[in-house]
Amino acid sequence: MPTYRRETRVPAPIADVWAFHSTIDGLRALTPDWMHLRIESVEGPTGEPDPGTLVRGSRIHMSMRPFGIGPRQRWVSRIVDRDPDGNDPVEGSASFVDDMLHGPFRRWRHTHSFYADGDETVLVDSVDYRLPFGPLGDAVGPLATVGFAGMFRDRHRRTVSRFDESG
Repeated sequence: MPTYRRETRVPAPIADVWAFHSTIDGLRALTPDWMHLRIESVEGPTGEPDPGTLVRGSRIHMSMRPFGIGPRQRWVSRIVDRDPDGNDPVEGSASFVDDMLHGPFRRWRHTHSFYADGDETVLVDSVDYRLPFGPLGDAVGPLATVGFAGMFRDRHRRTVSRFDESG
């Protein structure tokens, strides 16, 4: 199964970067405009609407229309792992994993990892995925990283810009 990975140094403490990435507003702010993201609903682990923090069991119902072309792609994502969970303090490292329950891929498992490095944070995104279309999708799967690169480059640039006080 192909994997895409991107790493970036963010000029902010891990607690700040973690808190930003742990909310639906963070997802909105990090998604490139050309994806035309629409958040349909967000549910907490017990079904409560619009939780403040995306914890283990949260579900995000969204749609996208990349480049404004074609029909909207429906996507349901669930947070399947999160450490630390809830509002526990972050020390040293943190991570969360979202899994696509419904969407355009046969598989999408996105691990967001955060590592403290002094007053900065190393952000690592890693995605294990399988494209649709069975054996044909498997054959061209490794080439999909070309498409992911622009999206994740933009997400990481937006994260750095949000915390960069020099610019």
